[in-house]
Amino acid sequence: MPLLDSTRRTLLHRLAVEQAQCRVPSLVAGLVRDGEAVWTAGRGELAGTAEDTQYRIGSITKTFVAVLVMRLRDAGRLRLEDRVDAYLPDTPVGDRTLLHLLSHGSGLQAEGPGGDWWERSAGRGWDVLGPALDATSVRHPAGRRFHYSNPGIALLGRIVEQLAGEPWYDVLRSDVLDPLGMRRTTYHPEPPHAQGYAVHPHADVVLPEPHTDTGAMAPAGQLWSTVADLARWCRFLAGDTGDVLAPGTVEEMREPVLVEDATTWSLGYGLGLQIFRQRGRRYHGHGGTMPGFLAGVTVDTEDGSGVVTFANATSGLSGTLDLDLLDLLREHEPRLPAPWRPAATGAELLELTGTWYWGTREHTLAVRAERMLELRGPSTDGEPSRFRPAGDGTWTGLDGYFAGETLRAVRTDGGGVSHLDLGTFVFTRAPYAPADVIPGGVAEGWGAGRVSR
Repeated sequence: MPLLDSTRRTLLHRLAVEQAQCRVPSLVAGLVRDGEAVWTAGRGELAGTAEDTQYRIGSITKTFVAVLVMRLRDAGRLRLEDRVDAYLPDTPVGDRTLLHLLSHGSGLQAEGPGGDWWERSAGRGWDVLGPALDATSVRHPAGRRFHYSNPGIALLGRIVEQLAGEPWYDVLRSDVLDPLGMRRTTYHPEPPHAQGYAVHPHADVVLPEPHTDTGAMAPAGQLWSTVADLARWCRFLAGDTGDVLAPGTVEEMREPVLVEDATTWSLGYGLGLQIFRQRGRRYHGHGGTMPGFLAGVTVDTEDGSGVVTFANATSGLSGTLDLDLLDLLREHEPRLPAPWRPAATGAELLELTGTWYWGTREHTLAVRAERMLELRGPSTDGEPSRFRPAGDGTWTGLDGYFAGETLRAVRTDGGGVSHLDLGTFVFTRAPYAPADVIPGGVAEGWGAGRVSR
């Protein structure tokens, strides 16, 4: 559904204020809702249309490399628990695992080895970068803390090449970009594209930044893209994956592995994806910086929205533009919920609904569409635990404490439901009754005991 003119004007005003006050040569943004690009605009000097002008996306490249790794995992070509030296036997940092690299828990140094500012230098091949990663490249023990590592992603790109037998970008083009129709996401810039600039902090003058080929470090930040292409990437990260990756695998990538700021837990990292908890909502995606460019992809799967932003400046944005645009979209055009429709539910499922007790704690079990179950505890404010049918008469937990646990309806010899078994927890229709199914037994029954004084 097209946005109202008043909404478009409000969004454009926020974009224009950012471009003018932050003094960036050009700024473009796009919004996605329910799988559709609903708004794109640009301010400043654009090389082409806002939708189709290429900008360098920096570390957003890492999300694409992560998808290549997960495709290989799903195909059985590797395991995330594998050590790096299973694929690169000559590297002295081979005791790190692929999971460590994907989640920035490897403890490797943050920037490229060898002393060069790799983002502004001519890229070196793996024959130079590989030997430069040595014992001095290790900053922390593996798996102990979050430490962002660009060389760690370079290692993943090299492993993809070793398994595929061709450059990582060629694999990305054939296996991911082309199937998703992302033909304006490229290794080198292709017209129309923006020139990157540094803006003087105390004068309204600019300095052109170099557009380097970063060589073996390219998996960490090489790619160029457009708002239109990254709007499609927003849809992908929200679960519209086509035939490129299973939606469940993307869900796995969105789960936090390490927390970046342990004191407040507002920033974390999954499998190649950043996770943000801000303004009462949870987002995922990635930011990107390269000399002359700033970029961001932010997705909220709860309401099906996403935002893409690009600027051709080395620094200067406020840091709030992405979430401000999403907030304005929600404020001025609240998303309409999907219409409720009755679902066909068999008698054997209806028999499970209603009140159940874990000990003395009251819970409510409800049946939803596609035979999904929801278990809600005593607090009506919290989110219910969801369970997906496993196909064998049981259900598997999707979130919260019971994620991955099995829910089973235990039946009597007569076919009725005796109780629920949830990861060995027993849920009964009455508190501690029937007594014969309660582990440890119920000795005397309610009212029989006396409280000692």
